[in-house]
Amino acid sequence: MPMASWGSYSSLYGPFMALLGIGLLIGLLRWAFGHGSSVVERPALPGSPKDYGLLSAVASPPTYIEAEMVRQQLAVQGVKATLAMTNDGPRVMVWPADEELARKVLADK
Repeated sequence: MPMASWGSYSSLYGPFMALLGIGLLIGLLRWAFGHGSSVVERPALPGSPKDYGLLSAVASPPTYIEAEMVRQQLAVQGVKATLAMTNDGPRVMVWPADEELARKVLADK
């Protein structure tokens, strides 16, 4: 019976393929978990209240829970609001078009 013969390098083929596979895995893991190029989202860092672009702060409650209650109160009235943790504490932010309505809703409470 004839046998397959790969030549004189057949004893190097298996270890070469194993090292190639390990090298590919190392490259994939370094890319996935390396600094600056990870696919995992970084935690958000708080900034100053002026760092939020067009959003305007309409309330600055002392705690996160109170800020969430204010945000929900605005949402019930149809005002789109978001809660941002800033360096100065929590801020309830709205778009400029909704700022006047948000201030009126908060003044009426």
